[in-house]
Amino acid sequence: MGIFKRIKTIASADINGLLDNMEDPIAMLNEYTREMEQELGKAQAALSRQIFVENKQAALIGQTKELIEKRTHQAKLALEKGEEGIARLAVQEKINHDHQLSVYEQQLEAIKEQTIILKDKYNELQVTYNELQHKKILLASRANVAKSIKQIQQVSSSFNADNVVRGITRAEEKILFMEAEVQAGGFTKAPLNSFAATSFTNVSDEEVSKELAKLKA
Repeated sequence: MGIFKRIKTIASADINGLLDNMEDPIAMLNEYTREMEQELGKAQAALSRQIFVENKQAALIGQTKELIEKRTHQAKLALEKGEEGIARLAVQEKINHDHQLSVYEQQLEAIKEQTIILKDKYNELQVTYNELQHKKILLASRANVAKSIKQIQQVSSSFNADNVVRGITRAEEKILFMEAEVQAGGFTKAPLNSFAATSFTNVSDEEVSKELAKLKA
C-alpha cells in the first residue's frame, strides 16, 4: 500500500505542476476577454430583438389608431346618409379597436421597460469589458516585468560569483608576478659596469690636476 500511495502522490504532483504551467496569466486574461465578448454578443442580440419587438408594437399601435379614425369617419358618413345600421357596425368596430389599442399601449409600456433593463445590462457589460481591456493591458505589462525579473533572478542564482572572483584574483596575482619579474630584471642587469661608468663620468678636472701634482712631487 505504501508504494501505491507514493505513486499516487507523485502522479498528483506531476498533474498539479502541469496545471500550474498551463495557467499562464496572459492566456487566462485572453480567455476571460473572449468570454466577455461572447456575453456582449449575446446581450447585443437580445437587445436587438427587444428593440425590434418594441418597434413592431409601436407600428401595431399606429395601425390600430388609423383603423379607429377610419371607422369613426365611416360612422359619421353613414349617419349623414341616414344609414344607421352601417354606422352602428362601424362604431362597434371602432370600440373593439379602442379596446385593442388600450391593450397594445399597455404592452408597449411593458416592452419599453424591458428594453430599458436590457440597455442598462448591456451598458454595464460594455463598461466591464472596457475595464477588463484596460486591466488586461496593465496586467500584461506587470506579468512581462515579473517574468523578466524572475529570469534575471534565476540567472543570478545560477551564476557562481565566487569562482569569478577567485579567477580574477589569480589573474591579478599572475600580472603582479610578471611585473615583479620585470622589476627584478632591471635591478640585476650589469650593476658593476653601470657603477663604473657612473664613477668615471663624475670625476672633475680639478681632481685630476691635484692627483697629477702629487705624482710629480
